[in-house]
Amino acid sequence: MAKAVVAITGASGAQYAVRLVRALLDANWEIDLIVTNAGAINLKLECSITPEELANIEGVTLHDNKNLAARPASGSAKFDAYIICPTSGTTIGKIAAGISDNLATRSALVALKEGRKLILVPRETPFATVHLEAMAKMSSWGVIILPASPGFYHNPTSIEELIDFVVARILDQLDIEHKLGKRWDGTEINR
Repeated sequence: MAKAVVAITGASGAQYAVRLVRALLDANWEIDLIVTNAGAINLKLECSITPEELANIEGVTLHDNKNLAARPASGSAKFDAYIICPTSGTTIGKIAAGISDNLATRSALVALKEGRKLILVPRETPFATVHLEAMAKMSSWGVIILPASPGFYHNPTSIEELIDFVVARILDQLDIEHKLGKRWDGTEINR
């Protein structure tokens, strides 16, 4: 069974994370979940759930963000992917600077040192120059920077379709087959 670390940090966009967790579970992935204090606030504010309620789903293990001895903090605990969704600017800055002062940033640095897939989903806008530079630096290291910027060419009619658009791009990066939205086939402009 494939395993992922999913961290939810303080940027708005907790709905992306909740949908991602459910999509990964649907694909039979096991999830180690990390939620920062600000991430928990956004989960409650935007999704009306707590980290514990999200972790109450079979296949999800919640870790305390302060526990630097938890499984995601070690390179010997092998994970197939590390995804921070949404990623706050503070988290971006810490990872780019090599600061691992909590489990979310430590797990990202483990992914980097072990050469494993790391996907960051920034949601804040506009980006500060310091964050753009940090993301460019991390991209040059192989980190996938996948902003939560949904497209509109599929004519979405609901917030859920916009969320699915971004989650589908994350699943694509993990080579997970899914049915989240219609793929572009080139015939759209001839209709």
